[in-house]
Amino acid sequence: MSRALGATLPAALVSELSQSDLPSRLGLAIPLLTVDADGRPHPMLLSHLEILAVSASILRVAIGGRSRSAANLAARGHATLLLIEPAHTFYVKCRAAGAPLVLGDLARFELAVVEVLEDAAAAWEEDLRITGGITYAPAPALDAPWVRDTLAALRAEPAA
Repeated sequence: MSRALGATLPAALVSELSQSDLPSRLGLAIPLLTVDADGRPHPMLLSHLEILAVSASILRVAIGGRSRSAANLAARGHATLLLIEPAHTFYVKCRAAGAPLVLGDLARFELAVVEVLEDAAAAWEEDLRITGGITYAPAPALDAPWVRDTLAALRAEPAA
């Protein structure tokens, strides 16, 4: 059962998405859902390399600039992140704030947090729980050129 937490990320999620302990978060994937031209959900998977909590109310994502997800975000602006791990389950609904910053092959979107839902087992579900999140391997090297480009895109400031 989900409960609404408001329009800001809990402190634990801000910390988790801040990249302050990036090596420990590599290998964990985060589904990002956008809305396609037919109004259907369109999924993609992000790594913790591609998302940065700037604050409790702003997230940045750096994705392929020619991807369908980038086109969906630019056209309709809606996104939902699914943060599902044994420790917690959160659904973060967002709205793209302005046009993306294009940096080479990447499009960097600012996402304003609109609503955060926390999911927990209902009483009738007894001891049922999430036992693992979506994972991938091998974890990329932090000094790989594409990793450095992605991290730089998340931290880049728009031209004045």
